[in-house]
Amino acid sequence: MDGNGRWAQKRLMPRAIGHVRGASNVVNVVKACIQNEIKYLTLFAFSTENWRRPPEEVSMLMDLFSQYLDKEITQMHKEGIRLRVIGDKKAFAPALQQRIQKVELKTFKNDRLHLIVAANYGGQWDVMQAVQAWQEQNPSRSVNAMTPKNLSEHLSTAGMPDPELLIRTGGESRISNFLLWQTAYTELYFTPIFWPDFDAAELQKSIDWYGERVRRFGQTDEQVRLQPILPPVPESTTTS
Repeated sequence: MDGNGRWAQKRLMPRAIGHVRGASNVVNVVKACIQNEIKYLTLFAFSTENWRRPPEEVSMLMDLFSQYLDKEITQMHKEGIRLRVIGDKKAFAPALQQRIQKVELKTFKNDRLHLIVAANYGGQWDVMQAVQAWQEQNPSRSVNAMTPKNLSEHLSTAGMPDPELLIRTGGESRISNFLLWQTAYTELYFTPIFWPDFDAAELQKSIDWYGERVRRFGQTDEQVRLQPILPPVPESTTTS
């Protein structure tokens, strides 16, 4: 969700206004995803690198996150949305950790849309913590016994399907440490539209673009035409 600060600066407003506008736009995009029967939406809200921003901006983002959880929990639950937060939550203030836990528990059984918020998240961190978790679970085994499948079981996204489409707003053409392992075969869509202006119509453009992609997963065009295509699976074991 890139471009909040630049959206505000372009309008000669403080960056904070852009973040507030960006947070309010989440509701619009969530509604559009539900209308399109999208089951999983992951929002990159705060990266492990974002702590490098000015302290006052970081503090404001934490407050905004807390306010969003308090404000939207009832409606999310009513709409059948399950919320999960992935990332190193230990770095957050205890009060924010409690809010996250409250929302996750309240919406645990919902299945209409799985809304995943990546906060204090980094793809490199995710792989590292997955390796450490595997080693803790298998203290007597050599690291050579580790496989893509059993490593994936320790990622913060365990139990979720890998992303099919990654959208980055704001004009940058990189994924900035987002779901590095999980996006190995994800289609990447970059748009110059700042996040506060990314509405249902812009989402539909990205979905239409995705619909035109041929997803080969290492196969040839001929193979794709002759048989249904399935995503790559390590060790011939289906994962999602």
